Amino acid sequence: MAHVVYTAFIMTAALWHTSFGHMQKDTMKFTETQLTRAAQGHTLNNRQVFSKDGNWLVYDTRNDDTQIGSTRTIACVHVKTGEVKVLYTTANASAYGPGVGAVTFSPTANRVLFIQGIRNADQSKPYSTTRRTGVAVDTDHPQQPHYLDARDISAPFTAGALRGGTHAHSWSGNGQRISFTYNDYVMEQLSKTGAPVQDLRMVGVMVPGAVQVAPDPSAENNSGEMFAMVVTRVTEHPQPGSDEISKAFDECWIGEKGYQKKDGTHQPYAIAFQGDVRDKAGHLITEVFVTDLPDQFKAAHKTPLLAGTPTTRPAVPEGVVQRRVTHTPQGITGPRHWLRTTPDGSLIFFLAKDDSGLIQLFCVSPNGGAVKQVTHHAFSVQGQFNLSPDGNLIAYPADNSLFVTDRRTGASTRITPKFSDADGPLGAPNWSPDGNTLAYNRYVDSPQGRFLQIFLLRKDRL
Repeated sequence: MAHVVYTAFIMTAALWHTSFGHMQKDTMKFTETQLTRAAQGHTLNNRQVFSKDGNWLVYDTRNDDTQIGSTRTIACVHVKTGEVKVLYTTANASAYGPGVGAVTFSPTANRVLFIQGIRNADQSKPYSTTRRTGVAVDTDHPQQPHYLDARDISAPFTAGALRGGTHAHSWSGNGQRISFTYNDYVMEQLSKTGAPVQDLRMVGVMVPGAVQVAPDPSAENNSGEMFAMVVTRVTEHPQPGSDEISKAFDECWIGEKGYQKKDGTHQPYAIAFQGDVRDKAGHLITEVFVTDLPDQFKAAHKTPLLAGTPTTRPAVPEGVVQRRVTHTPQGITGPRHWLRTTPDGSLIFFLAKDDSGLIQLFCVSPNGGAVKQVTHHAFSVQGQFNLSPDGNLIAYPADNSLFVTDRRTGASTRITPKFSDADGPLGAPNWSPDGNTLAYNRYVDSPQGRFLQIFLLRKDRL
């Protein structure tokens, strides 16, 4: 494997240290390795792509972000040897589905989780936002799918099953719960009849507890190994100036074990998400929201209309508290990104415009309060970001490079060269569990064509 060494100097005085009475500056050396070279795509998810021991990276074989419906394969690659293992390949693959993609590793088990389209996908019923589900595979047992969220689009619906499509699955810190965004097939079809409803995106969670759905020869419905629920409240027509939202999306778990509330109590499970509201003038803007989840969903089975009806969405379980965190003048904005938090849950990070109209990183407490600007570049942040496992460093693309910012000092470091527009980093750089390696994607030309490859950046302290 070819190696390229990038040396980045952090010039902030706070990062200097004294040795024998003299000031010396810390230097971070990054050695880049092109990990994959096969003539196919190697798309990394926006987070949780490393195995718990840091030895494997999981990816899907898309060569373009829009190609989930036609993508067949989930695989992983060893970060030291380059060995590739195929974990799952869909049956009956076509341009219309089922399709697989957006794969993550459990933080606690040798298990991966990914989107799969509904098994009966064809030209008349292709892969879509309302026709997909979460499937897991244990790495020691390839090709053996575990359907996690049950699906039931036939009334009367089943509590703990959903009626549409889940995606962007994310594991909680203890690996026990999974968050996702959700689109409802029943509402989508009803809206086509002229009914005053829409398929509004929501955020949901899965918790332990199998759900049985009646056998379905058409493969439209399926049972699941986990109990799934929506946990955000949405409405077609939010009142201007209110905290009502028409869309909940691009969420993350708050902290590895939750966060501390204003009153000093500990909230063990909570999700930060982006919500679309109407400002006082009626303009659509996006703000940061939090939904606090009960430690136990004991009442979920008894929640009225939990599964929804032919004319209503699934209900939010009792004990879920949704609240708005930011009240910014223009809303949060930028390239598509998922919110991120520090491991202790004390800060939520997001993208928004600064006073010059440039996209920068900002943060806010899950309890609300003042918003703090984190980066101060003379150019915009270009994409998704991730925090190091200790919560101190933030990696992200900007100016056709990868940067790392120390959130404690504000020091920002360019850790790759500046690439051309066509060759720059894509997606989110992912930290390894030990915080010493970043994995990221960019396109590479080869005799067979131009393919999305995986690169590693390993850092050392000199």
